[in-house]
Amino acid sequence: MGLNESTIPDNTLEALARGFFKESVNYGFKKIDYLRFVNVLLDMAMSNSKTLEENGHFIDPVQIDDKIEADGLPLVSDRLVIRGYKSKDKKVLQNWLQDEAGRHFLLSRTTAQTVHIDKFVSDKSCIIGIITLPDDRPIGAVAYCDYNKRQFRAELRKLIGDPSKREMGYAKEATHMWIQYGIKTLGLKKIYLSTLNSNIRNIKLNEELGFQVEGILRNEVYFDNNFHDVLRMGMFID
Repeated sequence: MGLNESTIPDNTLEALARGFFKESVNYGFKKIDYLRFVNVLLDMAMSNSKTLEENGHFIDPVQIDDKIEADGLPLVSDRLVIRGYKSKDKKVLQNWLQDEAGRHFLLSRTTAQTVHIDKFVSDKSCIIGIITLPDDRPIGAVAYCDYNKRQFRAELRKLIGDPSKREMGYAKEATHMWIQYGIKTLGLKKIYLSTLNSNIRNIKLNEELGFQVEGILRNEVYFDNNFHDVLRMGMFID
């Protein structure tokens, strides 16, 4: 892919720009600083043009993966197992919810309030899967919330709760398996999720899995004494 060919959606660019703009205002940027920043950014891009060409940004269409047996739980791969939630999982799930990533897992996308774990696990419209290693050691969780069987849609959530297992590809692999479960077993046609516009790593991961930015919810959630924009991302399965 050449430097003049862009595959990054406009909504994604706007979301990233808004995130930077908020941070730059807090830092004290003036108009001249934005011009200086753009010049520095262009210099960096040109000096790394080969890397940019090799790392093309594509959003692959969502397809049924016949390699994954997803007709029911558990879901099994060489590295992971996703089984149904059990009452014994509550304690470890509570521990995972203590850090920033965990807090976002329970954040309601409709009320912007943190849902209590008891309400979350007892919600009949929420399907929870526990991600484990082959030795049954739990490392994270996935969920479909607000599952609407008649509308063929649900909100996806994901969390690698064990910090030592993050940035190892488990989140992407588990989410891909969970998407296939949603398509094959639950019959989902629309899967959506929400993420903070400042979480660049998560936005990129979601796009690699086939999600696209559908909209930006301005100042949607309030926590840590600040309002935050939220990106609504979704995929539609033909």
